[in-house]
Amino acid sequence: MNPFNLFEAAVPSDPDGARPEGFQRHKLQLGSLLGASRMGATLYELPPGESLGPYHYEHNNEEWLLVIAGRPTLRTPEGERELRAGDVVVFPEGPEGAHTTANRTGEPVRVVMLSTKRKPAVAVYPDSDKIAIWRIDDDGIIVKRTAATDYWEGEGP
Repeated sequence: MNPFNLFEAAVPSDPDGARPEGFQRHKLQLGSLLGASRMGATLYELPPGESLGPYHYEHNNEEWLLVIAGRPTLRTPEGERELRAGDVVVFPEGPEGAHTTANRTGEPVRVVMLSTKRKPAVAVYPDSDKIAIWRIDDDGIIVKRTAATDYWEGEGP
């Protein structure tokens, strides 16, 4: 078990390149790098004006945010507040754990997101009224909540 230094790590650009403006980031997944299987951790670097992702909450997983450098803005159900290096915030399962993190400063922000890795996982996006479900094999689906249907629709004896 070799130590990993969060302050010295190079954080590569997000390889998928499909993130829209306002959600650009650099990331390094630490869980697999460190050999973890039950916990996930990702080191993010947010350029000025960018956010980690849409406002959301999780079912079946808990997340933590640890600020390494900079002053990110955290949005939760209680409102927005600026964080500083050393701050740790826990996002419990359910609506009370809703969150997003943005960089509204002129300097890069570096944070670590930690998460349990339970599957299936469900995320709810209140602003866009979407729900995402990730199954055991990591194959997932994201749908508008208005796509809900009756339990018995299409069923027959």
